[in-house]
Amino acid sequence: MAASSWFSTGLLNERSISFTPMKCYTRTICNCPNLFSKQTFCPKPVSVYAGSRHSTRNGIRCRTLEVESTPSFSIGKKFQLDDVIEAQQFDREILSAIFEVAREMEKIEKNSPGSQILKGYLMATLFYEPSTRTRLSFESAMKRLGGEVLTTENAREFSSAAKGETLEDTIRTVEGYSDIIVMRHFESGAARRAAATANIPIINAGDGPGQHPTQALLDVYTIDREIGKLDSIKVALVGDLANGRTVRSLAYLLAKYEDVKIYFVSPDVVKMKDDIKDYLTSKGVKWEESGDLMEVASKCDVLYQTRIQRERFGERVDLYEEARGKYVVDSDVLNVMQKHAVVMHPLPRLDEITVDVDKDPRAAYFRQAQNGLYIRMALLKLLLVGW
Repeated sequence: MAASSWFSTGLLNERSISFTPMKCYTRTICNCPNLFSKQTFCPKPVSVYAGSRHSTRNGIRCRTLEVESTPSFSIGKKFQLDDVIEAQQFDREILSAIFEVAREMEKIEKNSPGSQILKGYLMATLFYEPSTRTRLSFESAMKRLGGEVLTTENAREFSSAAKGETLEDTIRTVEGYSDIIVMRHFESGAARRAAATANIPIINAGDGPGQHPTQALLDVYTIDREIGKLDSIKVALVGDLANGRTVRSLAYLLAKYEDVKIYFVSPDVVKMKDDIKDYLTSKGVKWEESGDLMEVASKCDVLYQTRIQRERFGERVDLYEEARGKYVVDSDVLNVMQKHAVVMHPLPRLDEITVDVDKDPRAAYFRQAQNGLYIRMALLKLLLVGW
């Protein structure tokens, strides 16, 4: 079902009320999951009826009956989030709606190369760490929707940051040149600082060992496309789980779904950190640590492999060498996997997936990378022009 066919509208704020037959919204200060809204917008839908003791406007009186879980987005309305900073910002309804928009973006990319949806908008990509796929997919996404791009690569060395400029001052400057900023930074939490400073949308394209929310979105989208469901699945996260921002963000999103089990497979020096384990436990998500990749691979729907990140070890080359090469996806692993299962990887890979795996139809990592274009097209469209 198209997103536009099941979303309903309405806004309720401190000064005015708009009424629809079923829904109104509150715009107020509240304990809302949207931690990053610059307008403190609470997107929770509420049922209403006439004849209440609460505020009245144009002869219509409304009061809250109950919070409903039905989606309530509509074409032309503002996106619920002002920034994309971390995976916890999303709930199932927003995820489903974003995926619907992403499918529309896929049609645009294939059939409408001259799209002008974002004509007149300018995106700045501010990357303090190296990137190929993420930066180019964002830039491609913007251009395919008719927008323009300002880009800086290796901003840590070749921007005013090398002169000692603070991140906040850089953001204040760059927002004067653009309508949206996509930022990758080497420090965990940098995207949150940027969002607190900027008056335009900020998209976190990876902040050190923190999070990579757009990667997690494309990962979940890929699982849905490849497996056909997101509930009742088993997912193995393999490799550098301590420093892997992609697996951290993915774990947060998988916790939104029912009857999911996650297996953590990693060398001892890069085990998944306790904050993620505690979060999954608090959400009722089953998880298990294992040192047997073959056994786990035979059980799972998704084998999500990651590289051991040399750049996160600093001078501890000995620890890097200890972790590298311990878990490798090769033909032997494929032989024990189920026929419907898939191998995913956020890329780039080194030697943790052998090249002979590429020809197997269960190797989904290049399709996964392509899906990143559609997800990022959807996010740019939603953040800049709304539903």
